[in-house]
Order: sequence, then structure tokens, then C-alpha cells
Amino acid sequence: MSILRNNKKWILLLCIYFLMAGTVFAQDAKLTNFAIIRHNDELLFKMNLEGAFREEMNKAIMSGVSTTFSFYVELYNIKDLWFNSKIADIYLTTSVKYDSLKKTFTVSRSWKNVEPVVTESFKEAQELMTRIDGLKIIQVSKLEKNGTYQIQVKAEVSKLTLPFYLHYIFAIGYFWDLETDWYIIDFVY
Repeated sequence: MSILRNNKKWILLLCIYFLMAGTVFAQDAKLTNFAIIRHNDELLFKMNLEGAFREEMNKAIMSGVSTTFSFYVELYNIKDLWFNSKIADIYLTTSVKYDSLKKTFTVSRSWKNVEPVVTESFKEAQELMTRIDGLKIIQVSKLEKNGTYQIQVKAEVSKLTLPFYLHYIFAIGYFWDLETDWYIIDFVY
């Protein structure tokens, strides 16, 4: 009977732990400041990701753990009496790596065809990680005049990758996997 009572205590403690962990690590990340811009013959998109960096993540980055954010951008042609058709599907990543010897952050952005940005400022590295600007979505010549379109955007924040042997030590990596809801922006071209 005492074994059953002890097991109930452990089960209750585990339930409380997971409930508290869910509230402590609740998702606050969100996408903001959307803009769709026509520049020359291209449709460009920009947005920001807010609330992605948490204290635990900042500590891990400062200790040299590479962190990656993923963004999904989809463009649909909206049809009234037929199925919507996907006309663009874009997958982006941004990653940051801290070099403790040089005291610099290296930020790589997959949609920029330039060398990674190296900075000494953690704040600047965070801004580079969370800002999408000038993303080429499609040539405007492929869009119908007065056509209705929809951009859907989602972000996955910090799919933490630790060395294999550290997975057993740090259980917090599970709570770092955040993702935003799909954000939908309708527009007429």
C-alpha cells in the first residue's frame, strides 16, 4: 500500500512539473511588422520576429551553441470558385554562432547572397536573426492584375542541436523548440 502511495506522489510531482514547465516556457514569439513591397519587377516581403530570445537561449548562445531560426513563406493565388493554388514556397534560415575567443557573433541568412555578418554586438546579432527584409517572393509579371493573393508565414524558433552526449544532461532543449502560428496576409495586386 505504501508503494502505491509513493507512486501517486511521484506521478503528482511529475504532473506539477510538466504543468509548471509549460507555463514557464510558454510561447511568446510572434511575427510583426509585415510589409509587401513592389520594387522594380519584383514582389518583396519584410517582417520581424519578436520574443524569440529567452534567457536560457542567450546563455547557450554565449557559451558557443549554434542556434537556427527557420521561416516558412508561402504565396497563394486565391480563387473564388476553385481551389487556391500555391505559387511560391520559400524556406529561410538564420543562424548565429558566438566565437568566445574573438568575442564575435557570426550571423548567416540563407536569403542573402553575401558573406555572413560578423559583429561584436549581441543586440545587432539578435536583430539580424529576427528581421526578414527584402525577401524576393515572385516576379510581378507572374501575378494577375486585380488578382487576390495570400501570403502565409510561420517561424520555428531555435531548433536546438546539442552534441549527442549533452542530450541526456540538458532536458531544457525540449522546451526551446518554439514555433509561431501561421500568419495570413491577404492582398490584391
